[in-house]
Amino acid sequence: MKFGDELETCDLKVLDISDLEKLAAQNSRLLPSWQADKLEAEAKKHWDLFYKRNENRFFKDRHWTTREFKELLQIEDGGRKSLLEVGCGTGNLIYPLLEEGLNMEFWVCDISPRALDIVRQHPLYNEDVVHPVLADITQPGSLSKISEVNIATLVFVLSALHPKKMKDAVFNVCAKLRPGGTLLFRDYARWDMTQLRFGPGRKIEENFYARQDGTRSYFFTIEEVDELFREGGLEKITNIYIKRRTINKKENIDVPRYFVQAKYTKPHA
Repeated sequence: MKFGDELETCDLKVLDISDLEKLAAQNSRLLPSWQADKLEAEAKKHWDLFYKRNENRFFKDRHWTTREFKELLQIEDGGRKSLLEVGCGTGNLIYPLLEEGLNMEFWVCDISPRALDIVRQHPLYNEDVVHPVLADITQPGSLSKISEVNIATLVFVLSALHPKKMKDAVFNVCAKLRPGGTLLFRDYARWDMTQLRFGPGRKIEENFYARQDGTRSYFFTIEEVDELFREGGLEKITNIYIKRRTINKKENIDVPRYFVQAKYTKPHA
């Protein structure tokens, strides 16, 4: 299964009767609070198990980033650009950039030690260029080992956090941006197909769900994203809904997907 090349801006998805019935079914039985608390306490464990099962096979390399985030190709100060990939997983964002020959220094962090081990095993890994850091970005000081960067990415990362911890995570990441630096964001939009597919017993709270493997997912509006980054001290460049298509010709699947894509900058003092 893959995303189609077509990319377009859109409005928030309009729910039909079938969608409303699915949401009503989700509300008929919520995930027990004790189980939700357990998932929060064991978040690191579940992501480590995720990468133990899937290694580098689950997430596809993100070859679209320089096409849709052209800031990755621009250097204003004439020096070597540095990038922080937050929630790097197995390096699906940075290694395509290295393949394209970008002269960058990469800081990468993840909550999973196993994911970082896989980053180090990549054929393109070079310890002088790629610096893996184990970090829970919701915790104070978690990024203290990381230098200030020109660009930070949050691509399908915030949605995995408990909503109550998102502000702390954004604050920690924004603190690592140099003045004039850029934050690049993409994540699940409200009413995306994956949200509507959750059944009864998987909803933790509004727009926040538990997957079968113990990981979790939140679904955003552009207003929520804007509030998070403005409170983190950034200024908006763009913040939009985008629509892509998930295509699997073998299984005759062709469905729309909805995401929030945003760019913010850190103002000069």
